[in-house]
Amino acid sequence: MTQQPLRGVTSLHFNQDQSCFCCAMETGVRIYNVEPLMEKGHLDHEQVGSMGLVEMLHRSNLLALVGGGSSPKFSEISAVLIWDDAREGKDSKDKLVLEFTFTKPVLAVRMRHDKIVIVLRNRIYVYSFPDNPRKLFEFDTRDNPKGLCDLCPSLEKQLLVFPGHKCGSLQLVDLASTKPGTSSAPFTINAHQSDVACVSLNQPGTVVASASQKGTLIRLFDTQSKEKLVELRRGTDPAILYCINFSHDSSFLCASSDKGTVHIFALKDTRLNRRSALARVGKVGPMIGQYVDSQWSLASFTVPAESACICAFGRNTSKNVNSVIAICVDGTFHKYVFTPDGNCNREAFDVYLDICDDDDF
Repeated sequence: MTQQPLRGVTSLHFNQDQSCFCCAMETGVRIYNVEPLMEKGHLDHEQVGSMGLVEMLHRSNLLALVGGGSSPKFSEISAVLIWDDAREGKDSKDKLVLEFTFTKPVLAVRMRHDKIVIVLRNRIYVYSFPDNPRKLFEFDTRDNPKGLCDLCPSLEKQLLVFPGHKCGSLQLVDLASTKPGTSSAPFTINAHQSDVACVSLNQPGTVVASASQKGTLIRLFDTQSKEKLVELRRGTDPAILYCINFSHDSSFLCASSDKGTVHIFALKDTRLNRRSALARVGKVGPMIGQYVDSQWSLASFTVPAESACICAFGRNTSKNVNSVIAICVDGTFHKYVFTPDGNCNREAFDVYLDICDDDDF
């Protein structure tokens, strides 16, 4: 997720299991542990210049860096650099072990233990990674200015999802069964009527969630059968969705938007979600019927509305208490706990940019 810099933050992203997040900044890179909140390390401006995107591989020493901001050091925004912090060397260039260069800007990077996915505005590249990288796939996409894409981290499933050629559609590719260099028949889900604005896979890659540019509904589909599983209503006013994430066991889903609200939905037991009061009235017309049938969030909380944020689930403290973490580009960290009956209370607030670690990454 990227936004105009507030406090110098150009983008934020969780690692594959949401136990860490990386922060690309005008002043370099900062990596944080989520629970407990602490800085794991940083790369300063002298080492890497200003950064546009950072992606980390699990909790390893490998980072994917894309220059950006006002003073990038190594290259333009059309290259992905792999930084290996375990590598010895005094000069920062000694730690740059790989470079993927393109003719157009890189909008997103996703990694799993054996592959790296690089997203341009109209094309997605997949390479073997990190040993002896070679290009495995190249997919043309619909105009994708946000670089939307998600990659399943599971060892069992190598699923990649991105916007399909048809407006509002999702394209799913199983990288394990598609032969490199071949164009397999697209596995498409017609998810929305307007362009897709946010997409996310659950940890095992069995469910995909997406929202359109309208941002009022989140739809979930089975990645095998393509069937729609559930429709969740964020609200009635249009909104830009920044982030959708599943809990580790896929029991819940959270979503953040430019309304400054983080919504939490139940997936395992959808009876926990709120319904429209009209749903109790009985038969209604077809237009209102769609509205009535939707499920509204079980719980929600607010963060500063002017500040984009990413959200994810924290570690469970007990069977009936779950938590959601929201990390904002204004440098704030919010942790809320919620119960199945919809109670939601703030448990922690911090300014992560004020937390310092003396060591470099």
